[in-house]
Amino acid sequence: MGAGQAIYELRKQIQKITSELKSLGNSPEIPELIQSTNLLRSNEHLVEVNSKRSELISTYKQYSKELEKMLGTVFDIQRDLKEILTSQSLLISEPKKHRKRSKPRKKSSKK
Repeated sequence: MGAGQAIYELRKQIQKITSELKSLGNSPEIPELIQSTNLLRSNEHLVEVNSKRSELISTYKQYSKELEKMLGTVFDIQRDLKEILTSQSLLISEPKKHRKRSKPRKKSSKK
């Protein structure tokens, strides 16, 4: 899988997890249940939220690594282009060597 595709997939996963976290919202309030049931449900909710947050952090970590790889490649390309430009500039500015010119031949006229 190419770096661009990997970053795209990770970005989609980040958006999905973020959406799931938003849909979980805050701990639900259920006033008709006894206190222990409320605590249990709150705990389950917090475990689920914590799990999603851990998944999101993990995905961001992978996403960051892929971006760092891509950035490294961009810097390598930039360095290579700079070297090419420098070498071409040297070729252009280099004084041309004088070549011995052979005397042009005169056409002999036959009568």
